[in-house]
Amino acid sequence: MSRVINDTIAAIATASGIGGIGIVRISGPSAKNIGALITGTELENRHAHFSPFKDKENQSIDEGIALYFQQPASFTGEDVVELQGHGGPMALDLLLQEVLSLGARMARPGEFSERSFLNGKIDLVQAEAIADIIESHSEAALRSSLKSLSGEFSKKINTLVDNVTQLRIYVEAAIDFPEEEIDFVSDKFISNSLHSILIEVEEIFQQAKSGAVLNQGLNVAIIGKPNAGKSSLLNALAADDIAIVNEQAGTTRDIIKQNIILDNVPLTIIDTAGLRQSTDSIEQEGIKRIQKVAESADIILYLRDVVDNGEQFHQQQLEALASKHQIPINENTLKLVINNKIDLIDKQPSVKNSEGLKIISLSAKNKLGLELLSESIKSHYGINNNENSFTARRRHLNQLEKALESLKQGQAQLIYQQAGELLAEDLRNAQNALGEITGRVSSDDLLGEIFSSFCIGK
Repeated sequence: MSRVINDTIAAIATASGIGGIGIVRISGPSAKNIGALITGTELENRHAHFSPFKDKENQSIDEGIALYFQQPASFTGEDVVELQGHGGPMALDLLLQEVLSLGARMARPGEFSERSFLNGKIDLVQAEAIADIIESHSEAALRSSLKSLSGEFSKKINTLVDNVTQLRIYVEAAIDFPEEEIDFVSDKFISNSLHSILIEVEEIFQQAKSGAVLNQGLNVAIIGKPNAGKSSLLNALAADDIAIVNEQAGTTRDIIKQNIILDNVPLTIIDTAGLRQSTDSIEQEGIKRIQKVAESADIILYLRDVVDNGEQFHQQQLEALASKHQIPINENTLKLVINNKIDLIDKQPSVKNSEGLKIISLSAKNKLGLELLSESIKSHYGINNNENSFTARRRHLNQLEKALESLKQGQAQLIYQQAGELLAEDLRNAQNALGEITGRVSSDDLLGEIFSSFCIGK
């Protein structure tokens, strides 16, 4: 997808603030010439040149190392120069202004990565993985992003696209050449190929869901009656005294949020007010906020005081509680019941299933059984410490869902309608949906949305 780009861009490629080293990156046809003017040196490909960095009046701005990467063997596929000086904001800004005065323009956010994509050096998944690496908040997220950057996710998607394309060609050839007399229903090649592709897409979709959790995290709402220990659980998970804990009912009246990493999974834990009928206007507002939090939560932890309420709990009780307080619980939301305060009844931490509900018995105060909670979350989302998934985004999941929907619809057309033309159209839609993931099929609006979220120097 190489494109001819005539302008040269530049930006500071290191984080803002004070550091030992700061880098100004230049990419484009004038990069080498600008580097030579600032260093007073004819830059050689892949050689480190130590030199003062000077302005047009021959006054020193800084000194450091200049590196030149000749196109196409560079990150962007263009001539690239990196000026590596001291990491002071003033020195870097003066150096950047000098580069801009010599003919470069300020890069847009993500424009270096965008040029790398446009010049065929990386695909969209790899470009997004660069941003994900920078924003990783856990070792697992970092490793999964590195897998995507290396092309593991892209290879799986490209193989799928090729398989769908080959099947589509076969089906359309059968339509265009009816003398071949291919019976779509009895032709095992078509049905078997379509079945195999569906299985592959399902597997990749599940892996991508795990990768999306590691990349984007989960919203976890803690709800329950007053004094069930919600704030104690928040503090235990955060390993800090975030929320006030008191025996007086109604201590927590507002929403408290805390971002944590629980066994490599990024979570936003949301502690809420206690669920009870009250004429207090502040508590009533707290209940309204619980309703909003529950609606957007990925996971709801319903906390119970096992001393006062016993260990038994059923799905109907959760539904009745949600109905009583008008708490919306989405079908796809993971619901976990937490029997808290087991230390007071001399019970050991445990996990059991009851009529489709998973019930976890633990002690938030004594931090007993927290690993059972993290294991339940990871198990539900298919996260394995030993085999981390490649990173994924909501965009990838949406396209995989579209592909699945088209393929399943095509399978139905094949079985029930015996309609080769409709099957071919569904295969085309699946092919386009998968192609948008890596950028083999993409629109300018999509590219703009993706790269605008990047750092300026990337």
